[in-house]
Amino acid sequence: MAAALAATGRLRQALRGAPGWKSPCSRTRTRRRQLSSSPPQPSASAVRTAFLHFFRDRHGHQLVPSASVRPRNDPGLLFVNAGMNQFKPIFLGTVDPRSELAQFRRVANSQKCVRTGGRHNDLEDVGRDLSHHTFFEMLGNWAFGGEYFKEEACSMAWELLTQVYRIPQDRLWVTYFDGNPLEGLAPDYESRDIWLGLGIHKCLAQVLSQTIPKDPKLKLAGHSSRVPSTQVLPFGPLENFWEMGETGPCGPCTEIHYDLSGGVGPPQLVELWNLVFMQYNREADRSLQPLPQHHVDTGMGLERLVAVLQNTHSTYDTDLFSPLLTAIHQGCRAPPYRGRIGVADEGHVDMAYRVVADHIRTLSICMADGVYPGMSGASLVLRQILRRAIRFSSEVLQAPPGFLSSLVPVVVEMLGDAYPELQKNTAQIISLVTEEENAFLSSLERGRWVIERTLQKLGPSDLFPAEIAWSLSGNLGLPLDLVGLMLEEKSVQLDSAGVQQLAQEEAQRRSQAQQAKPAEKLELCLDVHALGHLQKQRVPPTDDSSKYNYSLLPNGCYEFGACEAEIIRLYSLDGVAIGSAGGGQRCGLLLDKTSFYAEQGGQSSDRGYLIRKGQQDVLFPVIGAQTYGGFILHEVIAPETLKVGDQVQLYVDEEWRLGCMKKHTATHLLSWALRQELGPDVEQCGSHLSPERLRFDVATLAPLTSKQLQAVEEAVREAVGRDEPVYMAEVALELTTRVPGLRSLDEIYPDPVRVVSVGVPVASALAPASQAALHTSVELCCGTHLLRTGAIGDLTIIGERPLSKGIIRLVAVTGEQAQQARDVGQNLAQEVEAAAARMSQGNQDVREAQRLSKDVGRLSDTVDTAVMPQWQRRELQAVLKKLQRRANTAIRKLEIGLATAKTQELLERHPVGPFIVDTVPAESLSLLVKVVKQLCEQVPGTSVLLLSPQTPGKVLCACQVAQDAVPTFTAETWASVVCSHMGGKAWGSQVVAQGAGHTGDVEAVLNVARSFALNQL
Repeated sequence: MAAALAATGRLRQALRGAPGWKSPCSRTRTRRRQLSSSPPQPSASAVRTAFLHFFRDRHGHQLVPSASVRPRNDPGLLFVNAGMNQFKPIFLGTVDPRSELAQFRRVANSQKCVRTGGRHNDLEDVGRDLSHHTFFEMLGNWAFGGEYFKEEACSMAWELLTQVYRIPQDRLWVTYFDGNPLEGLAPDYESRDIWLGLGIHKCLAQVLSQTIPKDPKLKLAGHSSRVPSTQVLPFGPLENFWEMGETGPCGPCTEIHYDLSGGVGPPQLVELWNLVFMQYNREADRSLQPLPQHHVDTGMGLERLVAVLQNTHSTYDTDLFSPLLTAIHQGCRAPPYRGRIGVADEGHVDMAYRVVADHIRTLSICMADGVYPGMSGASLVLRQILRRAIRFSSEVLQAPPGFLSSLVPVVVEMLGDAYPELQKNTAQIISLVTEEENAFLSSLERGRWVIERTLQKLGPSDLFPAEIAWSLSGNLGLPLDLVGLMLEEKSVQLDSAGVQQLAQEEAQRRSQAQQAKPAEKLELCLDVHALGHLQKQRVPPTDDSSKYNYSLLPNGCYEFGACEAEIIRLYSLDGVAIGSAGGGQRCGLLLDKTSFYAEQGGQSSDRGYLIRKGQQDVLFPVIGAQTYGGFILHEVIAPETLKVGDQVQLYVDEEWRLGCMKKHTATHLLSWALRQELGPDVEQCGSHLSPERLRFDVATLAPLTSKQLQAVEEAVREAVGRDEPVYMAEVALELTTRVPGLRSLDEIYPDPVRVVSVGVPVASALAPASQAALHTSVELCCGTHLLRTGAIGDLTIIGERPLSKGIIRLVAVTGEQAQQARDVGQNLAQEVEAAAARMSQGNQDVREAQRLSKDVGRLSDTVDTAVMPQWQRRELQAVLKKLQRRANTAIRKLEIGLATAKTQELLERHPVGPFIVDTVPAESLSLLVKVVKQLCEQVPGTSVLLLSPQTPGKVLCACQVAQDAVPTFTAETWASVVCSHMGGKAWGSQVVAQGAGHTGDVEAVLNVARSFALNQL
């Protein structure tokens, strides 16, 4: 028994401590050990296709495309990092019951995943071994709402691996959840018994019998065997209990592992497939509650599976990477890739190959999905990946400038069929990579120079200073892990403890800044249990069709229809169902129907009030509305008692709603105008609107010019001026999928879906031969819109700023606000024109020139911050910049002339000596400095200090010390002594200094200056 348990313990240790794919020895580079006995080797594309077709054709799964790696409505994620991310609304119960997502029962796909930054971060491991990647493809199948569960999931997985991929059964090992007594969770014997029923124990018994001594006392339950039933191994929550995050759906999982050893020596086990059984929800208090419905969520990394099927220990030796490695070798001056790691990898050449190959895949995938290098969040992480790739390619692989972007077409060739967005955006990806590479190479050169200079000052055992590494990261954009690698290559250690301390101090500063902000109010919501309870009681989703119940009267005003409803649920702030609320309590209201628009699609929710039927004198303010799984939760303040079952009348704030309608229709027109001006491939990356203003994020290859901004604005104004009708209709989602030019976002749409068309009836716009969507605005949208465009009145783009590389945020206002912005712009344009006229007149007075320069500076500040047309702001800023340069040039010329005259006066008053100390009238410190400079040029061996009294009581000071007097006598010290006597400050160098102070006795200050000079000289 002891020997058997020891062997089982060794196997557990192998599972826990498996380091992933190990580097083969040099011999196995030419004669690899066979990991699978199924020739011929399938391509990665064939492996992916076989997976998808297996679940579609044999088991009736619906194939869904990969979601974008940019998370949809999930601020807690930087990137999509698992196949289940796009299905979170199903697990959480928040899915819109009218959407296609809500109809899913069993689906399969290959999901693009990026694991870098945040909780799952593989960036620093990439390149060091043969298995880690920042981008990978997750093959997965899902069953929702109990469509199938453990038995079917395990059977399908076993069938695919052993019958389709023909992986030898004796190479597969399984683990299951061993329970967690601390949380009252029993072992998952159901999964164990399913695997035993599939016959896996027989295969495992055959292998274990080779390593475990036979013991007649040991028997496998239900079978005549000398091998214990622990061959299907149990593990605790760390290995076999999967959780989405700190809170949310979770459950036990069973994992299938593959043995790399092939029976030679101890097992070398790597995880191949994880089958998660969603049974619980992790609450905020860390307790576990059963989910209303069970789900299956499985994931298997394509890269690792392909490595198994292509008989290699390294994912980099598969055809997912070999074309890239070949292209890298052909484009660089490095030796061929040999697959070495650790100390065997001299000069980190093979590590560089792996880094560049991995990172260019990640960069291409992310940019194709609209994630671009930038300064924060996912964009910052992507910039770090890009810079890491640039550094390894340029320094280690000796690649020529611009090389990295040449690899993009290779990625597109390999992955473009599976992910068509790569093919669509190839040119943009190449352009962005090239631009970033050019910019970073210069920063890298400066960083290398700083590191070399620092190393020259360090002793043999000194650590590289944390402050300098932190500065390289913050100022030059060199990621800290990249700095560490550069030092590691020079056998120098970074002061990691110091860096950690600096990082903690930075985090503390941010935390304090966050704490200084006002505390956020407790948000009402319906959690997975509340939603499950409603669904279990068969409560129908909220009927919100009344939000579209409004009409346009002949006088141009809008009339909003009345809505009567019944309170079917009340919730307290912490989400607990209550029977009544009152006394000014803030609560959540669930009605059978509503006319309030719930916040979604970038549009702010409605505001308004409700009254109890028959009690007209008490208003219950409605602060907002949110949607959860088709249920609209209204946030209400109850000054008096409200009860479940009360009949109420709803009234939206008509001015607020109309403001949102204007902004939403204007947003559609803005999107259309941008496509008209910039081309049909312009992508909207997000928007948000309220009655005050709208913002619109757009992906562009280059910043918009002033002329483009003006043209976009004018196109919208023309559409507004035509007062075109706005048509809206609900149609089957399928009818919208092939309409040329129809706009849809990366959103989940209900079916049927609402279509909004400007100027063309929806039926005409969606007709098979229609080209209407190419020439006017036709979009999928559930928002509330105007019925005619004329009510927008006007539109002005008042702001523009880059969010990240390739994404620009536009801010616009409409109506009276837009007209006011135009008036402000016109007034400022007249002021700028007047300033230009003053400049053109010329000026012989330095004071007047200085006043003009200050006026131009103040005008520039005003133009920078004014609410005005952005195109006009750009033009005025350019004019003001030129005026400022002209004003400064004029001042400099006038001051030089004045300085010459004053210099002559001083020379006539002072005989040549070791120093000159005097006063001189000067309109500015710059003029005083020029006089000092000219004096010293006229009498090179003389040191000069001049004071210039101003009003009221202020005194300027400037000095210059003769070169032969330094360092005994320095200008900085001289000016400091003098200005300190006046209660002021001085600054400068050993030769030149200046300062200022206040005094009523200038003569005394002159004496101090003379005395100090005499003592020093």
